[in-house]
Amino acid sequence: MSGLVLKLAPNERVLINGAVIENGERRSKISIRTPNVNVLRLKDAIHPDHANTPVARACYVAQLMLSGDVEMEQGRQQLIVAIEQLSQVFDDRDSRLVLAEASHHAVAGAAYPAMRKLRELLPREARLFAVRAQ
Repeated sequence: MSGLVLKLAPNERVLINGAVIENGERRSKISIRTPNVNVLRLKDAIHPDHANTPVARACYVAQLMLSGDVEMEQGRQQLIVAIEQLSQVFDDRDSRLVLAEASHHAVAGAAYPAMRKLRELLPREARLFAVRAQ
């Protein structure tokens, strides 16, 4: 049984099934042997005030699923709807591939991989908003 291996930087924080764990002053590795554990590196977390764009809000829904702040099925449905809405805006080939992968993960209830894929769209979204502002 292999499990998930987290490599943590000094003083890095991680949320594991709702519990915040902070690493010590040295780099370390943690092996998580239990399957289906919700893990979120807090450096990857989006503050609620920064979930102010469609992609950031979709990432935030996945984050709420990981933190246990929303019931998994409810969060899964919200995430699927958010991804569907994003697919109406991001119509280039690369974005479509990212959204397809994120959708696959969301349907499977895999919040972290869905969030990771959606985060790839944040720079593209920022460029779209920058072009619109001109």
